Amino acid sequence: MTSAPRLPSIRSRLTLLLVGVALVWGLLVSLGVWLAVRNEVDELLDDTLQASAEVLGKLLSVGDAQALVKAGAGAGAGATTGAGTGAEADAATAIAVPDTDGSHQHFAWQLVGPGGRLLLRSARAPQQPWLPLPTPGFVTAADGWRVYGLRLADGERVLYVAQTGDERLEAETEVVLTAVWLTLAVAALSAWWLGRRVRRELRPLLELPAALAHYEPLHSGAALPAPTRRELQPMQQAIEALGRRLAGRVANERAFSAHAAHALRTPLAGIDTQLAVAQREAPAALQPRLARVREAAARLTRVVTALLALFRSGAELQWQPLALPPLLQRLPHEGLQLRFEPPEPDMLQADADLLAAALINLLDNAVRHGAGEVVVSLQPAANGGCRLRLHDDGRGCTPQQREQFAQALAAQDYEGRMGLGLMLADLVARAHGGALGLPAVARGFAVELHLGPPPAPAGRAR
Repeated sequence: MTSAPRLPSIRSRLTLLLVGVALVWGLLVSLGVWLAVRNEVDELLDDTLQASAEVLGKLLSVGDAQALVKAGAGAGAGATTGAGTGAEADAATAIAVPDTDGSHQHFAWQLVGPGGRLLLRSARAPQQPWLPLPTPGFVTAADGWRVYGLRLADGERVLYVAQTGDERLEAETEVVLTAVWLTLAVAALSAWWLGRRVRRELRPLLELPAALAHYEPLHSGAALPAPTRRELQPMQQAIEALGRRLAGRVANERAFSAHAAHALRTPLAGIDTQLAVAQREAPAALQPRLARVREAAARLTRVVTALLALFRSGAELQWQPLALPPLLQRLPHEGLQLRFEPPEPDMLQADADLLAAALINLLDNAVRHGAGEVVVSLQPAANGGCRLRLHDDGRGCTPQQREQFAQALAAQDYEGRMGLGLMLADLVARAHGGALGLPAVARGFAVELHLGPPPAPAGRAR
């Protein structure tokens, strides 16, 4: 038996859609933040470089600068004779201010004099001027430094303040990553919250099958619970309208079948009476033929009775106490011996006509399958009902057939899978609040009618 394909879930699809939208939205926002922050970070860092250059330029007073230049000249005079000339000599004579705490490894500055001579530099700055010619303003050097040149008040010297490209990249990356994580966190939180809201809003739709399982459109006054969502109202109204149409159609079919069955039962009773008279008056040679005709008429009467019971199985039951042995003895069971265990079973509560119709067909099935004896037992059930069991010694059926019958009974899918007897017995049992069971037996065939307890009597009106 092939399993039904697994259908997509509305909740899963909406959840995946929300997560996907949240991720795409987060990435797009992060990209926009990166494009905006990239220029803003560059402008902010450039402003920082410019402000640093202005502050450092004021600190480098003219007198301090001249002293530093003299100190640099003295250091150049004491250099080895193998020192280079030109730019190399200028680099050798430049004084490097040490970075004591190592916190400025991405920031450096140079003081360049006339002719591009390097006068003063920080420890992180290169030993060669960043630019060959003194150039005020912002310039990106070849080695990746972002340089800002500030011409000092004397007009001859230029102060270069620079920052590495790695520092700028690191600042941009930190800002972008922070924006990405915050955006994704907000997106994930939004998706989680929306998922919970979706599940909450879909709960009435998930509860609808449970309400439909208890919906009986054939019973008067049956209705579904009031819808809790406006979107479910048209669906529920359509289901109730369908139930009313089905109930009307079933009621019409029951009325027609009941009238037809009653119309058939009266002439059948007359036929049986006439056959009985004919059988008494006919010669001996015709007695066997008339007996067979009368037996066929009796079988037809039982079928009509079963049809009546079948269309009454959905109507209101007439509960009454019944003694099982007298009930079965009155039913036609030619060729069958009935044995009760215990010999005097307890009384049971049931609808006499429905139960008799079911038992007639079950006994007829036993005769047609070669049974000579039927053991009848009655056991009380835990729910207040009873379990009526009939076990014959006929040919029975294979375990595979019994399993197929059981599956058809459980699904109430009778068409083409079983005869009228088992179908009618199951409908009668279900009308009594139970079901028909087929227990496994070593020999013959057994059926169990599980009957529920009778309804409690309605209280008297005061």
